[in-house]
Amino acid sequence: MYTKVQQICLKIVVIVLTLLFTISCGSNKEKIIIWSSLRPLERNLLDTLLYKFSTGYPQYDFGQLFYAPEEARTNFIISSIAGKGPALLHGASDNIGPFVELDVIQPMEALFDSSYLAGFLMQPIEANSWFQGRLYQIADRIGNHLCLVYNKDIIPQPPKTISELIEMGKKLTKDIDGDGKPDRYALAWNYTEPFFVIPFIGGYGGWIFDENLKPSLNTEATAKAVQLIYDLTNKHKIIPKECDYEIANALFKDGLSAMIINGPWSWATYLKNNINIGLARIPMIDETGLWPTPLVSPMGFSINKNLSGTKLTVAVELIKYLTSPQVQLQFTKLSGSIPSVVEAYQDTSVTNNPLIQAAIDQLMVGKPMPVITEMRWIFDAMRPAYQGIFTGRVTARQAAEDMQKLAEKLIKENRE
Repeated sequence: MYTKVQQICLKIVVIVLTLLFTISCGSNKEKIIIWSSLRPLERNLLDTLLYKFSTGYPQYDFGQLFYAPEEARTNFIISSIAGKGPALLHGASDNIGPFVELDVIQPMEALFDSSYLAGFLMQPIEANSWFQGRLYQIADRIGNHLCLVYNKDIIPQPPKTISELIEMGKKLTKDIDGDGKPDRYALAWNYTEPFFVIPFIGGYGGWIFDENLKPSLNTEATAKAVQLIYDLTNKHKIIPKECDYEIANALFKDGLSAMIINGPWSWATYLKNNINIGLARIPMIDETGLWPTPLVSPMGFSINKNLSGTKLTVAVELIKYLTSPQVQLQFTKLSGSIPSVVEAYQDTSVTNNPLIQAAIDQLMVGKPMPVITEMRWIFDAMRPAYQGIFTGRVTARQAAEDMQKLAEKLIKENRE
């Protein structure tokens, strides 16, 4: 029996060998590959765009490979360190800190002229991602944030405050079959994951980092945020007691949840399933008068550290093409993504689209996702204590203390 360390090493070897085989097989043309976590509809569009771009570069084969976000991050690190991997990685900006520290992506400011970079948004958030004074990601969209999604056929207007949500929720949540358990809920979302609870910490006036980017989880704001979600589940009983991402998604798609808290990666699927959706801000916290603050971030392209020469030049031209206003608007039309360049952001297909404008409205009260490596450890530190309140292992106040202690411990261990 292999030890856990041996199993991890074997997995790394298998991944690297697979990557080497994938890169070396096929035609004799040079390959320019993009790894992404795009949804199927967007991947289909990307295939079309890559084919169109390839007509100007017949000496290259262009392609894409899908990985879930965590797999993409891990596999990219492994392959780039091994001197291989894709030319480009498309993903969220929170990858940047770890990638720079591990030296697996290259700075890009010298590869793009100032007039091109000047076309990107600076507000409501800065589109392109800089770290330690260097440019490491060119964005093709902004946001990537949570909103309240509601089924207009069930509720024509969404709740604006938590008290309205609770009042509305008690009417919407029903035990249809009489077994003593709700079959239809007011709201479902992946509330046991830290990414999905962080907005409520901001709604109570707190945040996950202080002004010096040190963990700030041991606060009344954190305790009140997790207590609120516990109460929505166990006191008000308007959300499921057990709910992960897939359960929440299924409930909403089947009309068994009037609302869901989810991000732009899901909206195209709901529209494709003919759900009459609307988007709104996550309801305001009555006690503070503050809106919940979802993490917001750009998404875009980073360049593999190993790319050089003519292949690098072509990859840069590919980024310019895929971030052009015309191409961004194709993705906007397909999936409701918010463009990252000013020209597309101001296009009437964006300004006159109620779903996109509602998403931008939520973005306006969000907070930028820190690109530092510590963000990963914050998520890891929050998870066990936060989930412990639903099993009765800890109180909300103790959970906040435990999150802080574990965050400090993980950061110290990983920085030593």
